[in-house]
Amino acid sequence: MIRVYLADDEEMLRTALASLLELDDGLTVIAQAASGDAVLTDSARADTDVFLLDLEMPGLGGLDTAKALLDENPDCRIVIVTRHARPGILRSALAAGLRGFVPKNTPAEQLSAIVRRIHDGERYVDADLALDAISVDCPLTERELDTLRLTEEGKSVPEIATQLHLAAGTVRNYLSDAITKLGVKTRHAAAKQAKARGWI
Repeated sequence: MIRVYLADDEEMLRTALASLLELDDGLTVIAQAASGDAVLTDSARADTDVFLLDLEMPGLGGLDTAKALLDENPDCRIVIVTRHARPGILRSALAAGLRGFVPKNTPAEQLSAIVRRIHDGERYVDADLALDAISVDCPLTERELDTLRLTEEGKSVPEIATQLHLAAGTVRNYLSDAITKLGVKTRHAAAKQAKARGWI
């Protein structure tokens, strides 16, 4: 029996999906949560074989929750389920070690089969999402992404410079280049856009 943990803030959708998954004799939904924060404080996570996490939830979203779970257990089996997939998010998810990435309109029967594949150590990425992911390239350099990542974390320019072992002027240049490439007005807007596209 494969033990599934289901996390989604839309209660009607979550409970309906749980009921549909329970129709599969080989699967059992052992726990449900409405947020990533709830998953990380639930002892049931230790008994879970496969996590199904909604990408966008209040507080910690699916991707950040998945990263925290993988920090606890690198062999953790996780599938991200999303209504609005962004290509950069898919790349970030796979880089973090997630096993699967599927849209919310995936039929329950197919999702059951995907859960089995993930449990067996395979990966599954929806074909349309994969196609989108390879068709959109990030225009930013690694250093520009580093500065935006720290900006998104609330760091000041001097703090970013210290953490990256760079001069403050160099950090400002990286941020200015990123702002120009993304067509925004501030470093915070650039960081927000980079995060939304899944680049940081």
